[in-house]
Amino acid sequence: MSDPMRIRAQVQGSGVVVRVLMSHEMETGLRKDAAGATVPAWHITEVVASLNGKPVLTAQWGTAIAKNPFTQFTVKGAKSGDKISIGWTDSRGDKRSDEVAVA
Repeated sequence: MSDPMRIRAQVQGSGVVVRVLMSHEMETGLRKDAAGATVPAWHITEVVASLNGKPVLTAQWGTAIAKNPFTQFTVKGAKSGDKISIGWTDSRGDKRSDEVAVA
């Protein structure tokens, strides 16, 4: 399992700004190792964000996303104390999910 995501959710104006730093190698399938063999593709394919258990964002990702990706988005209607959860699935079927309370 990968390292926990670093999630920050803060009330700003009429919404909550959510910042997420994910830990993942994100291989494109185009790089070669020291022996000249192609390193197989391995990347996050789907990201889902939820507010108090209700999905608010779904993203489909591919090989063009950088290693250890960072994403930021705003959720309208959230308030301090609400729970934001972020989950991802990668091309190998591995999954990670973490949660934070809105500050």
